[in-house]
Amino acid sequence: MKDVKYVVEMRGITKRFPGIVANDSISFKVKKGEIHALLGENGAGKSTLMNILFGLYEPDEGQIFINEQAVQITDPNVANDLGIGMVHQHFMLVENFTVTENIILGSEPKMGLKIDYNKAREQVLELSKRYGLHVDPDAKIEDISVGMQQRVEILKTLYRGADIIIFDEPTAVLTPQEIEDLIGIMRNLVNEGKSIILITHKLKEIMAIADSVTIIRRGKVIDSLAVKDTNQDELASKMVGREVTFAVDKKPADPKDVILRVSDVTAKDNRGLTALNEISFEVRAGEILGIAGVDGNGQSELIEVITGLRKVESGQVYLKDTDITNNTPREISESGISHIPEDRHKRGLVLDFTMGENLVLETYFYPEFQTNRFLDYNKINTHAKKLIEEFDVRTPSVDTLARALSGGNQQKAIIAREVDKDPDLLIAAQPTRGLDVGAIEFIHKRLVEQRDKGKAVLLLSLELDEIMNVSDRIAVIYEGKIVGVVDPKKTSEKELGLMMAGATTEGVKAGNE
Repeated sequence: MKDVKYVVEMRGITKRFPGIVANDSISFKVKKGEIHALLGENGAGKSTLMNILFGLYEPDEGQIFINEQAVQITDPNVANDLGIGMVHQHFMLVENFTVTENIILGSEPKMGLKIDYNKAREQVLELSKRYGLHVDPDAKIEDISVGMQQRVEILKTLYRGADIIIFDEPTAVLTPQEIEDLIGIMRNLVNEGKSIILITHKLKEIMAIADSVTIIRRGKVIDSLAVKDTNQDELASKMVGREVTFAVDKKPADPKDVILRVSDVTAKDNRGLTALNEISFEVRAGEILGIAGVDGNGQSELIEVITGLRKVESGQVYLKDTDITNNTPREISESGISHIPEDRHKRGLVLDFTMGENLVLETYFYPEFQTNRFLDYNKINTHAKKLIEEFDVRTPSVDTLARALSGGNQQKAIIAREVDKDPDLLIAAQPTRGLDVGAIEFIHKRLVEQRDKGKAVLLLSLELDEIMNVSDRIAVIYEGKIVGVVDPKKTSEKELGLMMAGATTEGVKAGNE
């Protein structure tokens, strides 16, 4: 094959859905051997464009060229045959299959009529070694970390011979260390002659890894440029159409009474192992307490214990002076706790309910939303419209299904519902996971607003920047215990990183002296 300059060229791509033009005559080019970032807000049309390239959608208008040849990509099998692979944001893996079984699924090597597992395993090992992926071919998916699962998805594309790999928001669920590892893996792939398209809204990552960037806003291409010729501020303003403030604007906290007190709480995880080990801390009215930690150190179980979703084995949880230990989720919600869950799809929304219905999920039984004991949809929708306007939730109508909204707008809807309950304590778990800078700025402002109204805010996040910028105090969790509480103005990412690895506050200070 002759040398080609562009491995992908999309010309005048238009894709319409009912009530929206997702891609409006978009043209997009990727050079051979480059990492090209596709940047845009949630709902800008990035994933739609790449789903067209991967054959999950067909365009209404426009042409696609692969290696300078016009092609029609009618389904993902055609994309695979053309050397296009996609690593999806939500992994498509079978939990109780091994790594090897997942990688070869649908493309199994045969020995006669049987699957040649030994050959498959050797191929997986060889690919894993060649690209620095270090994956155990015999491990079950359910037993490996999220970062490792992502490597399995990458291996799936390589096994099928992909030369063009699309990464859809690849760092949304990764720890800082896993993000570093992924950047190294991407560099290895490019060094081996692959070309990468990176769908993201994380400016820091674009500056660290990408060669080129194309910015999409509301379905149109705003600009396409070399990363070396730009900076984070310029990219942010092009992405959202205005200047964006990265620093969180807040006055010093004025903490008052203790609202939440967790006292010597022990709880088990789903496998019956100790997840919380006599954990204790307090959150006061008028402050944001951030909890930092590597994923899997008890954060999820802690939220579930406070919100009544997990049983406390020993210890107490107090809201103000009331013992709420092991109360039901509704009792806890009614007592003055609101919860922005870490997984908006599993715990935050009913995706096949309308936006109106989702905005009253925890209050639909209130008299104000009923007439003669039946739900009154006029009242529900009037209430929903008010929240949608107040929290800038971009939805065609209150009757739109939740699954039709972008991630950022789904998250805004959850925050609108939880803040509207006027809670004493707002728990925000991974509140900006997978969101763009505009939505992140909006959510941070809302958290600070709650604090300034005298509410207690408990923030759990894997994003160290977020923890340091938004919190008034930071508690570090390691193996189900708080190993130290620090002032964000007097700490550093290095100190927090050491504590997240298990060093106590005293140990870190001693090491720094």
